Amino acid sequence: MMDKRFWICGIVVGMAALICGFLVHGLLLRADYQALAELYRSQEEASARAAWILPAYALLGLSMTWLYRRMPASDGVDLARGARFGLAVALVSYVPWHLLVFVGQPLPLSLMLRQVALDLVAMVLLGMLLAWLQPHRRGLVPPP
Repeated sequence: MMDKRFWICGIVVGMAALICGFLVHGLLLRADYQALAELYRSQEEASARAAWILPAYALLGLSMTWLYRRMPASDGVDLARGARFGLAVALVSYVPWHLLVFVGQPLPLSLMLRQVALDLVAMVLLGMLLAWLQPHRRGLVPPP
C-alpha cells in the first residue's frame, strides 16, 4: 500500500541516495572522472541533462522502500537487516552495472573497483536508513 509513510520514507531515502551519489561521484571520484573527461559528455551536455538526476534518485528511493515493505515486518529497528537489504540491492544493481560499464568503456580497473566499493557502502547505508525509518510501521510516530 502506498500510504503517507511509504511516500515519506521513499522521498527521504531518495534524498539520502542523492547525497550519497554526490559524495561518491561528485566529490570522492571527481578527479578520476575529470582525468578521463574525453570518455564522458561535455560539462555543457551533462548540465543540459542534469534534471534527470532527480527522478533517478526518487525512483531509487521509492523502489527501495517498496521492496523493503514487501519483506515481512520486523520488531523495531533492525540495522543489520537493513544492511543486508542494502547489500542485496547493490548486488543486483550497482555492482553488476559498474562491471558492465567497465567492459564497454575504457575505464581503469582501479576506478571501477572504487566505484563498486563506494556505491556498495552507500547502498548498505541506505538499507540501514530504511531499517531505521521502519516503512512497515503504520503511523509516522512510533507507539508509546
